[in-house]
Parts: sequence; C-alpha cells; structure tokens
Amino acid sequence: MRLSNFYLLGLAAPLVTYAFLPQSLKTPTQQALREPVSNNVDTPTFWPQDECSSTQLKMAFDDSKPSNMFDGPMALTKERDACGVGFIANTKSGEEFGTHRVVQQGLSALTCMEHRGACGGDSISGDGAGMMTQIPWKLFDEYRSDDCPQPGVGMIFLPMDDEKRDAVKSKIEEVCTANELRFVGWREVPVDPDVLGPLAREAMPSIWQFFVKAPERLDNDDKSRDGFERTLYLIRRRFSVELENAGLVWDDSETYVASLSSRTIVYKGMVQSAVLSTFYKDLTNPDYTSKFAIYHRRFSTNTNPRWPLAQPMRVLGHNGEINTLLGNVNWMKARERSKSLECDIDSDLVDYDSTENIVTMCDTQDIPDFLEPVVDLGRSDSANLDSVFQLMTQSRHRAPCALMAMVPTAYMENPDLNKNPEITDFYKFHGGLLEAWDGPALLVFSDGKSIGASLDRNGLRPARYSIAKDGSVYMMSETGVIPDLEEADIVEKGRLGPGQMINVDLETGEFKDNIGIKSEIASRHPYGEWMKKHRKEITKTEANDDRLYDDNTATFAQATFGWGLEDIGMQIQDMAGSAKETTYSMGDDAPIAALSEKPHPLYNYFKQRFAQVTNPPIDPLREGVVMSLAMTLGRKESIYKVSEDGARLIHLESPILNSVEMDQIATLAEETNGSFIQATVSTRYSLADGPAGIEAALDAMCDQAVEDVKNGAEVLILSDKAADQSVLDETTYVPPLIAVGAVHHRLIDEGLRMDTGIVVETGAAWSTHHFACLVGYGANAVHPYLALETVKQWHGQPRTQKMMKAGKLAEITVAKAQENYRTAVENGMLKILSKIGISLLTSYSGAQIFEALGLGDEVIARSFKGTTSRIGGVSLEDIASETVLMRPEALKEKMKLVNYGYYKPVPALGEYHINSSDLAKRLHDAIGMDKKVSAATNRDELDNDGVKPKSVANYEIFQKSLETAPLANIRDLLEFDSDRESISIDEVEPASQIMRRFCTGAMSLGALSREAHETLAIAVNRIGGKSNSGEGGEDVLRNKPIEDVDENGRSASFPHLAGLKNGDSANSFVHQVASGRFGVTPEFLVTAKQLEIKMAQGAKPGEGGQLPGPKVSEYIAGLRASKPGVTLISPPPHHDIYSIEDLAQLIHDLHAVNERAGVSVKLVSCVGIGTVACGVAKADADVIQISGGDGGTGASPLSSIKHAGCPWELGLSEAHSALLNNNLRDRVTIRVDGGIRTGLDVMVGAMLGAEEFGFGTIAMIAEGCVMARVCHLNTCPVGVTSQKEELRKKFPGTPEHVVNFFEFVGEEVRSLLATLGYKSLEEVIGRADLLKTSEKQAGRVAKTKSMNLDPFFSGVPNSKDDRSFLKAKMAGGIEVPKEEIVHVNGFSSDLDRKVCANEDVKKVIADNEGEVSVSYKILNTDRSTGAMLSGDIARAHGNNGFNGKVNVQFEGSAGQSFGSYTLPGLSLKLVGEANDYVGKGMHGGEITVVPSPDAGFVAAESSIVGNACLYGATGGDFHANGRAGERFGVRNSGAFAVAEGAGDHCCEYMTGGVVAILGSAGRNIGAGMTGGIGYFYDKDGDFEDKLNGEIVKMQRLVTDEGEAQLKSMIERHFELTGSEKADEILSDWENEKQLFWQIYPPSETKSPIVTEGAEAGDLRISASAPNGDMCFLPVGGQMSPEQTQRCAD
Repeated sequence: MRLSNFYLLGLAAPLVTYAFLPQSLKTPTQQALREPVSNNVDTPTFWPQDECSSTQLKMAFDDSKPSNMFDGPMALTKERDACGVGFIANTKSGEEFGTHRVVQQGLSALTCMEHRGACGGDSISGDGAGMMTQIPWKLFDEYRSDDCPQPGVGMIFLPMDDEKRDAVKSKIEEVCTANELRFVGWREVPVDPDVLGPLAREAMPSIWQFFVKAPERLDNDDKSRDGFERTLYLIRRRFSVELENAGLVWDDSETYVASLSSRTIVYKGMVQSAVLSTFYKDLTNPDYTSKFAIYHRRFSTNTNPRWPLAQPMRVLGHNGEINTLLGNVNWMKARERSKSLECDIDSDLVDYDSTENIVTMCDTQDIPDFLEPVVDLGRSDSANLDSVFQLMTQSRHRAPCALMAMVPTAYMENPDLNKNPEITDFYKFHGGLLEAWDGPALLVFSDGKSIGASLDRNGLRPARYSIAKDGSVYMMSETGVIPDLEEADIVEKGRLGPGQMINVDLETGEFKDNIGIKSEIASRHPYGEWMKKHRKEITKTEANDDRLYDDNTATFAQATFGWGLEDIGMQIQDMAGSAKETTYSMGDDAPIAALSEKPHPLYNYFKQRFAQVTNPPIDPLREGVVMSLAMTLGRKESIYKVSEDGARLIHLESPILNSVEMDQIATLAEETNGSFIQATVSTRYSLADGPAGIEAALDAMCDQAVEDVKNGAEVLILSDKAADQSVLDETTYVPPLIAVGAVHHRLIDEGLRMDTGIVVETGAAWSTHHFACLVGYGANAVHPYLALETVKQWHGQPRTQKMMKAGKLAEITVAKAQENYRTAVENGMLKILSKIGISLLTSYSGAQIFEALGLGDEVIARSFKGTTSRIGGVSLEDIASETVLMRPEALKEKMKLVNYGYYKPVPALGEYHINSSDLAKRLHDAIGMDKKVSAATNRDELDNDGVKPKSVANYEIFQKSLETAPLANIRDLLEFDSDRESISIDEVEPASQIMRRFCTGAMSLGALSREAHETLAIAVNRIGGKSNSGEGGEDVLRNKPIEDVDENGRSASFPHLAGLKNGDSANSFVHQVASGRFGVTPEFLVTAKQLEIKMAQGAKPGEGGQLPGPKVSEYIAGLRASKPGVTLISPPPHHDIYSIEDLAQLIHDLHAVNERAGVSVKLVSCVGIGTVACGVAKADADVIQISGGDGGTGASPLSSIKHAGCPWELGLSEAHSALLNNNLRDRVTIRVDGGIRTGLDVMVGAMLGAEEFGFGTIAMIAEGCVMARVCHLNTCPVGVTSQKEELRKKFPGTPEHVVNFFEFVGEEVRSLLATLGYKSLEEVIGRADLLKTSEKQAGRVAKTKSMNLDPFFSGVPNSKDDRSFLKAKMAGGIEVPKEEIVHVNGFSSDLDRKVCANEDVKKVIADNEGEVSVSYKILNTDRSTGAMLSGDIARAHGNNGFNGKVNVQFEGSAGQSFGSYTLPGLSLKLVGEANDYVGKGMHGGEITVVPSPDAGFVAAESSIVGNACLYGATGGDFHANGRAGERFGVRNSGAFAVAEGAGDHCCEYMTGGVVAILGSAGRNIGAGMTGGIGYFYDKDGDFEDKLNGEIVKMQRLVTDEGEAQLKSMIERHFELTGSEKADEILSDWENEKQLFWQIYPPSETKSPIVTEGAEAGDLRISASAPNGDMCFLPVGGQMSPEQTQRCAD
C-alpha cells in the first residue's frame, strides 16, 4: 500500500510550488500506521431520565468548551415541526363581533386533529396548540371606550417571578407611553394550570393581556386602522430592544408577545388540542365571539418545546418546513441593507406617513438599538416566515398579495392559468424581485381584514374546504373535523391544489377561489406591459465551435483546475455524449477530501444537504413541471413598493451560460439596449505571492467588487480565465467557491448585493455538484468556459469520432455536444435542488444548503457564513497550497492529465479505495472461499461445496490491511481509552450473542441476484441476526422454512443455492417499504418480523432507488409488479412520508397491518439528524437506522454517490445524543450502517450509541463479490449483482461463507472487549468516553492537523453510570429489553380492532368460506381502518388464498389510510368522505366511497377522497363518487379505479391497472407511467395541455375492446355508487364517449385495448373479473329497474 501525503507530493514540485506549502508540509512528518486496537462494551447501570441532558462526564474528548454538535440554524438543528391547521370563517351570522359558535367549532376541529400533533418527553405536555381569532370585544367590553371602541390588545407571556414580571410590565407601559399609546390597563388571563403536563407546567409563563388606545395624533388613520396597526407592529418590535437595554432578559424566563393588534388575538400554549380550551378559560366563555378562527396543532421533533413556538404565529399558521431558510434570511438581510432611508431611535413610530416610510424604506434589520431584527436564525422557520410576511402586510401589501409573492405557484406552462395571463405576469414580475420561501407548506393567514389559506407549489400538504349554506367557510388539514357540520348544510366541498389559494373578505364576507383572488391581486398593476418594456431575455443559444486554447494549453489549464482523466472519460463523455449524468455503483469507499492524501477541489469538502422526514424531496423526473432553473441579473428594486422599475432585469433561461450568451449579456451594457453596466473582477493572482497571497487577493477582489457595484455595475463577473499559457504559468487563482462566497457576503454587508448579479466565469466547474455549490453560495449564473472547451476537445478526439462511427455514441455536432453537456448539468442541478425539496434555483441561490467537512473557522467566516463545519480543518493558506498541488508541474505531468482514481480505483498511483479487489481476495482467503467454484464449474463434485476451512491467520491479515491503510473515515482518527484493566476473553459474552446485533444492508432482490439475496438472508438468519429484503419485495416461497434439503445441501425449492440445511429460512427478518412500494403486498407485510421505512439511502439520500432496465427480468418484474426491461427509478420519499406527521401515519399503517412487527426508519447522516431522530421516535418507530453517506448502491448518479450524506460517526453521535437529551433514547433501538467491515468498526459504532450494526458491501464480498464495480451494467462476473442466467451460475457463495465472516467479526469484538476490560457489547454502548482523538493518526495527513474532533464528540452525554436507556420503559416503570416489545397503535385503531373482533367476521376468516356484512360509524380519528382486518386475512390465507367474503360499511368521515392493504374477499364501503391515502397498498377486494345521501352538494364537483389514493396498489377495485386529490393512482400497478375528477400528477409512475376519470384532472397526467391504461373525460378540451407526454401517448377510443372496458367500468361505477355523473355519461354514450381520451405507455401498445387487431390480452374491467370477462357486473342491488337493465345490457 503506497503511503503518500502532501509532503511527498510537494517534494516533486518546483520551487515556485514549494512556496505554497504550509509549514506543516515543509517538515517531514512521521507516517504513523494505525495500531491494532482493543475495545469495549458495557452492561446496563441505571440513571434517571431527567439527568441525561445535564450530566456531563469528564471525557477523553476535551469538553472544556461548549460542544458544537448541534451548531447551526435553530430550524435545522434544534427544532423542526409539522402540524394540523385550519380556519373557520362566518361573517354573516351573529352581530358585529361574530358568534361563539365559530370559536367552539374551531376548538372541536383542533381536538379532532390531535393525531397530527405530538407530546413532549412526559407524553402529556403537547408540542403546541393554539387559536387566532378576532378580538372578542364583548369579553373585553370594560377596556373599550367611545373614543377608542377597538383598542390595541397585546397577548403576552411574562416571567412567573413577581419581581421580574412587574419590571417587564413597567417597561412595556413605559415604551407604549413614550410612543403615545394611551395605556388602558392589564388583564391577567384566566387559566387552569392543573390541566398541563409536567413539562408544560414547568415552562409555563405568566399570561397577561394589555390594552392601549390609538395615539391621538393618528387622527388621519384610514378606515381599516392600518396606521394604528403599523404603530402597534413597530412598538412590539421595540419591546425586546428596550427590555434588553434595561437588563430585563433572563435565560430562565422569556417575555414573548404572542400578538399585539387591534384586530386579532392569539391564544396558544404548550398543550394538547383538547386542553387548550380547559387551560384558557376565556375560550369557553359565551362572550368570546369572533367571525373567524385559525387553529393549529403542532408536532415538534423536540420534546422540550417552548411556549412561544406554539402556533398560530402573529399572522400565520404554518404546516410545513421552509427548506430555503438560510438563503431567505441572507437575502432579507441584503434587501433590508439596501433600503435608503436612515432610521434610528428617534424615528417617529406614530405618524401615519412616518410609519409607512419606516416599514418600506428603512433598514429595520440592522438597528439593534431601535427594533428587533426582521429575521434571525435563532428563530424557527415558521417564526421567520411569519415575521417577513407581517412586514410585507404592514408595507401596504394585501395579505394574499404578500403570500403570492413569497410562496408562488408553479405558473410556468400551467394550463390552469391559460385564461389568466395577468396572474402569470404577476408571478414573473415578483419572481425577479423576491426569491420564494420554498418548501412544503400549508399556510393559513389573517391580518384581521381577510382570512385565507395557500398551499405550496408542490401540493405536499393536505388542504380540504367546505362551504355551508349560511356562508361559513371551513378549511382544514383533514376533512371531518367539524363534528356538528351536517352534510345537508354543505353546498360545496373542495380542496386546495398545488399553489392554490382561497380567501374570505372579513368585511364583506365574500369567498374568493384561487383564480378569483389571484386575478384580483394581479390586475392591480400592468405587470405584463412593464416587463415587455424593460425586461431583457437571454434564451438558450447554440454555442459556437471556436476553440479557446490549443490542446496542450487546454490540458494544462484542466490540470491546474483539478481535472483528472476520469472527469473527461466518465463525466464529460456521458454528459456531452448522451446528455446524462454518469451512473455508477458500489457507493463511495474513498477517503473524505479532508483525509485524502490527494489534492481535491474545494467543492469536495462540501456535502449536499437533503430532505428526510420533516420535509420531502421533490421528484425531478416526474414532477419537474414545478421546478425552474431560470435566474436573473441586474439591480432588484424594493419588494415593499411595487413600481415599473422592478421589471428592469436580465432574465436567464439557464444559469449555465455559453460564450455566445455571455456576448449577448455584454451587449446589454449599451445605452440603447438596457444600460446594464458590467464589470469583470479577476480571481487570479501571482504564484510568486505564495500561499499567503490568497488573503491579499481575496481582499483586493472584494474591494474591487464593492467599488464596481457602487459605480453602477449590475452584472459582476468573477473570472479566473487566463488569456494564454504564459498567464497560466505565472498565476494561480482563488478557488471560485471561495471567491463567490466572499464577494456575496461582502456585498450583503455593504448593502449592495441587491444592486448586482454575479456571474462566475471559471475553468474549475464541470460536475453538477460544482455548479450547485457556486449557485448555493451566491452566484446567479456560471460560465464554465473550460468545461465547454473540454467538450470541444473531447468531440474532436479520434477515439470519440471512432465511437460515433461505430454506433457506440450518437453522431452529434460540436454545438450539440455542448448543449448535451448543459442539459446534463441542468438535470443534475434539478436533482440536487429536489433532494432538499427546493423547486426554484432562485431560492437555492445563496441558501448555502451544504455541510462542510474539514474547513477551518476562518474559511467559513470569510466565504461561507452560516455553513455548519463541526470538525474544523484547512485554512485559506492550506487551500491555496492544495490548489497549486494540482498543477501539472507539481505532478510531473506537463502535457497530460493525472488519473486521480477518485471514482474507479487506480492501482498504486490513484486514490485509496477501501473495498478493493485485493481486500476481497484477503477476505475470501479467510472465510474459505474459492471464487472459481460455482454451479458453472465443479461445485457439485467437491466436498462441502468447495468451502474451505476458515483461516484465523488470513482474517488477521485482512484486519491488519485495514488497520494500516491510509486514513479514510473520521473513525480512523479515533482510538480507545479504556478505564479498566484487560480481562480474559473467556469472561466475555460469546460471539453468538454479539452476532444477534448484526444486520445486512437493505440490498434489494433485483440489485442482487436471487442467489446472492437468498444466501445472505439464510446466513444471517442462521446467526440470529437481521437480514433485510431491500425495496424489491420477496418471493412468497421464502416465507416458510426450507424443509426439503438433501444430504448434499440441495433443495428442490431453491435449486440455485448450495450449502443449505433443513430449517434454513430465506425470509428476510426486515421487510423494507420504500418509495417505489415494489413488492409491498399484505403477505409481504405480515410475514416480516420488522418493517423498515426507507426515508433515505446512504449512496443517494433524497433520491429514490434505481434499477437499470436490463436487470428487470421477468422474475424481478413479477415481484415488483412492473414491466420487464423497463428501468425503475423510484420516486423520492414524498408521497406519503412528506412530513413528520405523515411518517407517523405510515408507521401507524404498518403497526396496524402487522401489530407483531416493529417498525424501523432508515435515515442518512447529516447535520440536524438529531432533531429528526427525535421526531421519528415520537412518531412511534421502534428502530432508527443511521446510515453513512458512503453506503453502497446498485446504481446511482455519480455526483450523488460522492457528494451527499455525511459519515455515520457524526450522524450516529448526534442522533444518540439528541435522543438522550430529550428523554427518548429508551423508546428506540439505534442501528448504524455504512462501510462497517470489522469488529473495530462495530466497537466504535457501539461507543457512539449504536445497538445494532449493518453490513452491506462487505457482506456481499463475503459471498463472492470481487469489487468489479459493474453492478449497474448487469455484468457482474460472479453473478452477485446480475440477473443474467449465465452469470448467476458463476455465483460462488454459500451461507457458510457469510457465517464464517460474521463469526470472525464477532470474535474480533470479543477480543477488543477483553482488552478494554468489558464483558459484553451492551456495556460499551453510548460510552464515547472510552474514545479519544488519536494524535498519531491525526498526524498522518497534513490536512488533518487543524482538525479538531473534541468539540463535536464531547457533546455525547454521559452514560457511564446510568444505563437505563438500553431498556424500554413499560407502564409502572417496568424495564424490559427493547427487542421484546414493539409499539402499538392507540385509540386510532380501536375501530379496526372492533371489526376484527366481530365473531362473524372471525368465523368467515377462520373457515375460509361464507360471507358476512357489518356496519360501523367512523370518524377522522379512526385511521388505517381496514388494515388490521387485511392483516388478519393475509396471515391466515396469504395474498390470494381467502375464499370467503367480508363486507364492511362505514358511515362518516374516515381518517387517513382508509382501506389500506385490502385484499381479495374484502369489500369496504364508506358513506361519507375520506382523507389522504385511501386504498394505500391495496391488493384486491373492493373500496367504494360515496357521499352521504343527505348531501347538499353536487358529488361530481366535490372532493370526496384526499391525496395519493391507491399509492402502491397492486390490485383491487376502487370507486369514488366524487373528486380525488393529487397523485391519484401513484405507483398503481394493478388496481382498477374510477373517480369523478382528480388533481395534479394523476397516474404518476403507474405500472399497471386501469384508471378512469369521469371529470376534469390537473396537470402532469401520466408522468413516469410505464404500464396500465388511463381514461380521461375532457369536456373542456384542454387535456393535451395537462398530459405529460414524455412517455405516454393519447388517443380516442379506437378499439372496441377499449370502449367496452371503459363503458363496463363506468357501468360498474354507476351500480356501486349511483353516480349521477356516470348516469349522465351512459345515458348519452355515443356522444359522451367521444370526449374521452385513452392514455397508454409503449408497453401497452400490443394490447387489443389500445391497438386494433392486436393479439388478445388482458381485457378485464375489474381487478377481480376473470380475464376477458366483459360482463362481470352483477344484476340487481339498489338500482332502479331501468338502471339494472342497462347494466345487464
């Protein structure tokens, strides 16, 4: 193994390069090899939960300074939330001040959404609940007067201490009086503290109200009292400043103004929903009347939430998460700094005009002695959003207008807006001025003048509404939450679709739908005319063929910027040749950049952040319609005062600019063409300046940028372009990421950032990750001149031309190759945005959504302010040195590029890769494997199937090779530091006990061959560990033990396997449920011992799984209910796990269908994972898995493998610590995986908090993998990852090989435990005090010298003495092993239990014959109804073996996941309505949903079921007499469904089944649909605009079979539901049928339903109908004779 660090590389450099070496590199350093280590484990000793956050052990890690483990924005690392939210408005009942009934209904609705919230660590204190209403003037009558009938009312949380409270009250009065508010008095709010939980009671503030009259000087106020409201707003922001100045701010007691207004008031607290009205006695007082109520129930990931974090906030109730928060905050700071009017403590906060000027023209962010800041990363995302929204409403924006600008809809090519161009123009105009606050969000808002709700552009939050006859409007996260709302009183039921808004004018009572309110707002200004006059468009233009450099100069330039041969041979070839990012496999087993002995571009020190649990990723492949990469350049005008000047911007279609487009931008500087002044700042500096020169160069660059912008530059170009070879020889450059970050932040500080756009012109950007980093740190656009030059160079190479001529590459022009490259970069950027749930590049710009690994504080402070960097690292000088070490002369490679081997291993000279073919051979030698022995050779002739005796000596060689290898992982910098003497190994628990904690990684059947997948399962089951199915499902054959094994270890059931034993089980212990829902059937779920929800995958977090088409064989397609040969790219996890409360719902679903199985949730290490883990624990998960970002994969985009996800050492420590600190650690088991290979890794993982350990790639190696790294190509030479029959026969592994490996690891753990003096692995779990930083290891690579792990790892709480977290707590304080119990659902499954306990139902299931019908009432709090019954049937009879019939009718409003996992023989009918996820995982049977017979609304025009219905359905029949929500039929692979309308993304990623929509549908129909048929009724003639035609085609009913299928389905629908819409269509069939479109993917073209004359295929009209039976419908039922006759006909 070659050891070379920068020192050795530096010696090869000429003197000019040597000048760049930091001092540490000029002195030879000892190359310390990793020493053999011994290690630890420990037994429980018990400690009280309430001490886990405060007790701190003096650890081996230096804890003299505060830990940085949870450093970062509060909304990222400390507090995330989700919720249920809604509003009620009735302006027409009651008198001037409304009715008490509105308040009562709001409280009832709040109580019915309790399940969308959560409780604190005491399981009693709510995470937060609250209500905003109109001020109850009848209740406050004594504080009103003739001269001020509606005073300002403040709701304030004060200290409980009398002295402190009186001091604060005095100061509040003083501030009010000083600003001419006439103080009326205080009122102590009547409360009942006895109803609070312990945590809430302990944190409870003293709650008061105060009343102030409007200043007399405000006699010119307008009718709606806007001036008074502005004065109250500004004075509220003064309170905190004055309290701070007076020394009245304390850590242990918080003063918080929940509301201060003359219109609205907020009652909220750390309570459960039902407790709010018993705690606040006002709310039950009949005199508490209002015209509206906003209600909110919170689910926090933190168990110690604070009272002020409850919602509603002051103007908003927010369900969601703002993914762009850091960028939004930075841009708000820049926007405020750019305001021109001076303000100070003497500014007039009373005068009408003065207050308007302060709000619109003064920097109110940065005057700490005047007003509290508008935005602050110490607040939650909801609080910051609320603050900016309130600022905008105070600046004379109407509330709907402000929200339209802040949270825009996806207006681009939106067919719903075709008739309203004014709305599109509004969004275009404001999109140029204000970056979106992007992320999943349902926002309910009121400024007291109107009330409304708006949904984010992706529609990833449920939002239903109803309108009653009396004018009441009810909006809610779930339908059915208003118990006394009669169906007969409702005239309309609807839902908010993606980006939609509704609004109620509280003065007139007028209800305005989405188009109504937006058109009204958008028509206030001629935005379209303004943009036509002033806006300049730079559209994509064909690049030219002109070369910038000759080949030698180009190669030299490439080398100086860090290019390697792989970058051209892999990335450029794929991107320029096929317009796609490179796909690769096996994960990232190279060292992180901070530990690498090779020089790395600075980008490699950054890891992309991604969404998991609290917010969803987006699907850029199928839902790209909501995304945009468009950017702008130029000066951005104020958002507070709309003017024509705001349209004067340069609009870029793409952020990736070629030279032609750069020239076009240059022409815009001309006076006749816009006068957009431009300036170029060079980022190059002299090599002779040495590494210290980077600081001076950076200073000069920032100074010049400031001067240029002050002089009017609206386009600022940061360029490292060298004119020729001589410049390249004499200069180096500031890495563009350092440059753009520094300039961006300097311009913000100077108040100039809004005055210019930044273009980075660089040779150091070629990968999608590079572009994402540059834009993420402030660039508006990038001109990658050298990447485009390289494309030209590549195109002209003889090898490329030969490949084109041979047909291996498409024959393309140079211009086309450059456009292909840009397309690949753009698609890659969309993928990176989508991972974190961001739709718009304008929102990603400056958002800094990365974590730095290995960068020092000075670097972060200079260029990356706000970015988390928790382990320290390199300085600016080190970066300068590393940059120069990439120069050709430093590497003796003057005219050719180096192959760094960052992706593919390069023997001897390339980057170190842990999983090498050499490592595989060493392990094979140890476990007795000969990879030449297989079914394809002579295995049957050899003793023991050719398995040789395992060799301890060879395992020690394997161990030693890893111990002495180059540094690769953070754990390599740690060593053990025991507090005990060694003991005899005989005293240590046996390896058999240790191995029970071992698991295999979630590797799917499909990614692996049958042989590999089943061998792993059998082996791990033998050792008592936990095998994992991965996301592809499993053959039902594997559910039972293997009992037909002969004396040769062969089984007729599994003839492809060797080395079997009777009693072996191939059934994986853990069955995975992933976003693609592949293989998820009722039987798959009930035969699992544990069910795993895959939230993220280590190799590509934020993305779905990927299985290349050649690997989708007939067998694999059958298991996955998909089409053979069609590539499967799963959606990212967002359909039913797009927030913490929805993850809780999926956990609930799984606990319902299989109560005996625990549920695990797989997360990937990243900053903030601790607070995410807390939320998962509170959602009733049993196991939390923390995966490292280096996990393996069968196929993934290369940039995802390399640049997303962090080492598990960080994520594991943070999750374990956060769970301990929040008293949740005893609720869950923590599992860790990602590059775990040895007992040493197991020991470190245990000490950092893990109880179980996953082995992925190394387990594959143990069954024969040779690390060929061709998993994605289906050409694995040993059949481990291939579906080709001839290659599978070469599979050499047996279960014994894998068992041998695990036994070695178990014995290694025992040895380490003995050396450390511990008797069991349990004893060392969580004992981070037994670890310390290894000085020897840290000295091996120069880059690690400034790294400091202590601030991070010292944050792991003390668990030496109290070990109670290792046991689960039962009622009464009883402690039991966690593996012996699982969570069970509470009252929300009681209805399901009642159905299952029905004796008649039980008898039909037990007898497997007969029929039973039962009926029940249902509420929205009854969730997953039907899942338990399905589970009982599946356990007894499997997926399709039930011959009885169970009919269950429900009446009412069903909760989420109604009818989940139904199977043949089960029929569910719901009379009423349902929420999201109806029919999730449906496998058979029938679900029918019809409105109440008393309904007063038109069923076909009203919403009856929610979003993502039939998600992952594999069979069954579904009929809804009403409209469905978004993503209807997503991933349907077998259900036959009829609904009378649907939202966006209908039939998304469908692979089978039939969907018929009898009304209008939203946009993006059929996206990613690769199987099945869709029928769509198109009365408005706009269907083509709504279809995603990338895969599917559309046609009319061209075949008799297709017509018959559709007609029969509608007839069936009519019979089951009595649908008036179906009746109308059938009554005029010959005309109506012409309004239907049929959609189909290529896989269905041979079906007679699609193509005339095609061979007979599947002609069913029902999932339960026999094939070809077009007359399936039974005659009779409840239809009239005429209807029955028509069905029979």
